[in-house]
Amino acid sequence: MPNKITRQQFLEHSSKVMVAGMLAPFISPAGTLFQDKKVKVGLIGCGSVSGMYLPHLFKSPHVELVSVCDIVPERAKAAATRYNIPNYYTHIDQQLAGAPFNLLVNLTDMQEHGRLNKIALLKKRHVWSEKPLANTYAEGKALLDLSKQQGVRLWGAPAVVNSPQFAYMSKMIQEGKIGKVSAAHAHYGHLGPTWSAFFYEKGGGSLPDLGVYNIATLTGLLGPAKSVMGMTSIVTSERTVDNKGKIIVEAEDNAMILMDHGNGVLSHVQCGFNYFDPYGHAGEGQDKPTLSIWGTHGNLQLIGYDWAPFAVDVATHEHEMTRREATNTGTYVWEQGASVISESLVSGNEPLIAAEHALHVLEIIEATRTSQQSGKRISIKSTFNYPIVS
Repeated sequence: MPNKITRQQFLEHSSKVMVAGMLAPFISPAGTLFQDKKVKVGLIGCGSVSGMYLPHLFKSPHVELVSVCDIVPERAKAAATRYNIPNYYTHIDQQLAGAPFNLLVNLTDMQEHGRLNKIALLKKRHVWSEKPLANTYAEGKALLDLSKQQGVRLWGAPAVVNSPQFAYMSKMIQEGKIGKVSAAHAHYGHLGPTWSAFFYEKGGGSLPDLGVYNIATLTGLLGPAKSVMGMTSIVTSERTVDNKGKIIVEAEDNAMILMDHGNGVLSHVQCGFNYFDPYGHAGEGQDKPTLSIWGTHGNLQLIGYDWAPFAVDVATHEHEMTRREATNTGTYVWEQGASVISESLVSGNEPLIAAEHALHVLEIIEATRTSQQSGKRISIKSTFNYPIVS
């Protein structure tokens, strides 16, 4: 008689088969995936974010940094020199035609993500994209469809679902430890980046730069949003930035979102570039709740920003006094997405991060802006596999 397997074992096996199938273009003649157990990585965009990504990728046992690319030659050369990367380029076409690599890590200005991701997918490269992975939901959905046609994979930041604190809260919710969930709130803001104009230009804004984290976390914990209502505004109409001097602000620098997750569950996100925050852009020293979830038998408070959490405060009917739990951050850091994906490509294990979730977040951002323009509730069509952690 055949051995019976559990549903969980079946799903894990199916995920490995699916990943192996998607990796077919990179199977070696010997029939194994990445024989040296390393993914060859080409990184594009050597600006501020690369200062966090590159040292993390450099240390990853699953990554071989093959090339970097930046439209500013000095930045590309400096990054290559610092991390002993053998090749640097000033255009994505040069990079794709140069030293072979498997995974493109896209850290460019957010307005360029969709265009560059498409170019890489067409050349049969896997793509890890910083947020957002496209400028519109339609563009992002087309990229995901293209990746499937090309036999490669696409993923998008943020990596918030990887934190132990996210896992702890998800399990508490799924196990009914706080009863029936009713409401949630999350916030993230500071006084705005000064190093580049793209944050304030069309296609930028506080929603894809800041709100994206809270939206990803709340939908990950509470389930896909069914509909959205939002308000956005521009509080500071002019900004002075390092690369362009004084500019006119075109994208929202202040936003509020209401999400209906179904089953009576409502959540709220606020984000903006006009928040005085003593912890600043880096969030150092933030030890207050930034995300809260309430249920009929308890509540959960995420301590620290959801992209860098370090604890969860819990109060329940059984233990009414708030207690601090999930204080071990493990190996989680916000910049780990590309290295986690590299490990996934090597092992064949499906990561918690999913392109469908990133697309769902992107649709919510777009719907928030549409709601501001129309004054109406906007239905959300996309979804993703939920729960992420159970």
